[in-house]
Amino acid sequence: FCIITHHAKAAVNDTYGKLTLLDTVGQELCRCKTSLRRGQPHPVYKETFVFQVALFQLSDVTLLVSIYSRRSIKRKELLGWVSLGHNASGREEWLHWQDMRQSQGQQVCRWHGLQEA
Repeated sequence: FCIITHHAKAAVNDTYGKLTLLDTVGQELCRCKTSLRRGQPHPVYKETFVFQVALFQLSDVTLLVSIYSRRSIKRKELLGWVSLGHNASGREEWLHWQDMRQSQGQQVCRWHGLQEA
């Protein structure tokens, strides 16, 4: 599947995304990071991540996508986030998850606005 995010903060230079798969109580099952995008105010992350999830668990997990700005090696700022699945951040995100579950291996791409940090 594919998630395309957009954020409204303008003066962002170096950004990356963190994808975290959570169970129903918010425990982290696994996580991945995108590569760093330098000097792009509206970066596009064309990357693939694979999470091993049993079919019966798909209705019980949440995929949290967080976008960060890196100002220095040790300083990062959360720009925003969006979640899909069990604890989706909105109706469109929940519907996207349902469509992905039914897509039988086909990509289902949607735009999602980030929730404010």
